Amino acid sequence: MPDLSIPQFDPNSAGNPNNNIFGLIFTEEEARLVIIPVPWEVTVSCNAGTARAADQIFRASLHVDVVDRETDEAWKQGLFMRQPDKKILMKSDYLRKEAELYIDYISRGDDVADNQFMSKTLKEVNEGSNYLNNWIYEQSIALMNKGKLVALLGGDHSITLGNLKAAAEKHGELGVLQIDAHCDLRQAYMGFVYSHASIMYNALKEIPELKTLVQVGVRDYSPAEWEEVQSHASRVVTYLDKEIRHRQYEGQTWKEIAEEIVSKLPQKVYISFDIDGLDPKLCPSTGTPVPGGFETEQLFYLFSKIIQSGRNIIGFDLNEVGTGESSWDANVGARILFKLCNLLIANNTPAS
Repeated sequence: MPDLSIPQFDPNSAGNPNNNIFGLIFTEEEARLVIIPVPWEVTVSCNAGTARAADQIFRASLHVDVVDRETDEAWKQGLFMRQPDKKILMKSDYLRKEAELYIDYISRGDDVADNQFMSKTLKEVNEGSNYLNNWIYEQSIALMNKGKLVALLGGDHSITLGNLKAAAEKHGELGVLQIDAHCDLRQAYMGFVYSHASIMYNALKEIPELKTLVQVGVRDYSPAEWEEVQSHASRVVTYLDKEIRHRQYEGQTWKEIAEEIVSKLPQKVYISFDIDGLDPKLCPSTGTPVPGGFETEQLFYLFSKIIQSGRNIIGFDLNEVGTGESSWDANVGARILFKLCNLLIANNTPAS
């Protein structure tokens, strides 16, 4: 199996942009885990830029030291990231401009039904988002059928659905651990059926194998979303950021809370990591930043508790990484990506 003994890789040299993610030299065929970048941000409702996050994260990854003792350097089994698909990016750019015109129109209180052009725009955006979901599903399931582990790198949070459908088809009953400042349980937000703000609503609706959705760090949600949480009480568990903090203020440890969160998850776990679940100082350019949130180490600790519990992490996506003037967001995103990749591989290494 490929490892550090490969002579072309020198962890002490400057990262070579001609190599792959983290400066590694694995091919897709050699890699245990394949990362699919998804350059998509059509329905973002605040700050744009995440469609181009994968390129910035790639550059930042060349400065990440490939050390992860917790997983016994699982990356040595092979990581590979594909090139962002230019056709998907072009489609995103075109539909994003259309969506911006539509959002501006409805923000004035005008009725879409009265405007033929806007009705056509809404239809095109929804069709484009459905196309993306199918594209991601097809890419993901093809890799899974080859025995690969699959991760997604966004792009906005709407990217999750296709990969999650593939994971459910491959693994059967599963749970989702959603790290997020938002519930993402809005129904057809602003008329966009597959909005980034509707991803978990759609997942619950379209994936019967999704047994439990555990949301952690939520601190911004609508009344309708909270009604969705309550109406799915047997299937959705939401840990509000405020409640977590209050429990800690009153003496509970993060260890106790983390173990409780893990106890709500089924055996197979998919992690959907919206970077705005972090403290905004770590992701200032994300699309919809909200005060509060986690430090990275708190979440890495939570993920390690999943593995220690005997549960199985089967896949993940990392999304909503912003592309601001500095490289800070990408730097944080690259380090989260490296940790998640190592955890996923380590948790799925065949017994020798």
